[in-house]
Amino acid sequence: MVYPLVTGFILALFAAVIMTPIVKRIAIYWKAFDEPNHRKVHTKIMPRLGGLAIYIAFLVAFIMVVPKNMLTIGILVGGTIMVIIGVIDDKKPLSAKVKFLGQLVAAILVVMVFGLKVEFINLPFDGVVTFGWLGIPFTILWIIGVSNAINLIDGLDGLAAGVSAIATSTIFIMSLMIGNYTVSFLSIILLGAIIGFLFFNFYPAKIFMGDSGSLFLGFMLASMSILGFKYVTLFAFIMPILILGVPISDTFFAIIRRMVHKKPISEADKNHLHHRLLQTGLSHRQTVITIYGLSMVFGISAVFFNQATLWGAVVIVGIILFILELGVEAIGLVSKTYKPIIGSVKKLSQKQEKQQNF
Repeated sequence: MVYPLVTGFILALFAAVIMTPIVKRIAIYWKAFDEPNHRKVHTKIMPRLGGLAIYIAFLVAFIMVVPKNMLTIGILVGGTIMVIIGVIDDKKPLSAKVKFLGQLVAAILVVMVFGLKVEFINLPFDGVVTFGWLGIPFTILWIIGVSNAINLIDGLDGLAAGVSAIATSTIFIMSLMIGNYTVSFLSIILLGAIIGFLFFNFYPAKIFMGDSGSLFLGFMLASMSILGFKYVTLFAFIMPILILGVPISDTFFAIIRRMVHKKPISEADKNHLHHRLLQTGLSHRQTVITIYGLSMVFGISAVFFNQATLWGAVVIVGIILFILELGVEAIGLVSKTYKPIIGSVKKLSQKQEKQQNF
């Protein structure tokens, strides 16, 4: 089992290293460029379409080493649709509605035709909740949501690719722990493709992944997390959320932020996690590495979570949520005035100082 996994990783990595410069030339020939604007951090025109290199590398390794069945073929088909949507958008931007329709087609196809969906949840104390037909819309929403979450964090050199690599590594480790070798094969070749691409995408980047990359990676991460944990306990159900903690939390607080400021949820802004960290004075590279570290914390938490007792799992989630809230308030991810915990602590401290002065 170890040999084909290692072979798949090496194949995907070298294929990505070979294909990325070729795809860069294609992007330049097609004039598939990412131009600077008021929302973006980069200041010069950059070729995108890098996701095509990741996809081709994944495809090569998939053909060579991944066991073929309805689910793995379905995931490949859905991922291919995502890449096609992304490539078209990288060359000539599509409207949000057209992109969403394409994502919906990919998600519906992998769920309705190939059968990828959450079946049921085992509750503590021997209870069971069966999703039934609700498993279909839930899985479709999960795939579309995660795909767009990866797209939203793709704002700095190497950020989306690195965060995706960490999440993929976590899924790989978890799949080995539970003996789901189908997910092991899919995740290890995806990891190889991402790392091969990162040689050209980490700061200072030579090429961006574009929507072809972020949509493909988001789709793959969402699909693998469902495939790996489709029959789960109530608390183990939280594991995919922990594994994808950074993009999910950034998306969640972006929605809250826009609601607080009474702006459309779909309206883009320059207040995502990476923007706020840059505004605190961190450099480009420091911001990316900081978010990598945060992703690792989420990934390690997911591994410990899988081994924890019921109350241990509750404690882990509680600590993560508390630390996450403090971080959100500290950097102003929702708004500069949203500081319920920090504000309360300051008021309590000021009150104690006044009492001591008297």
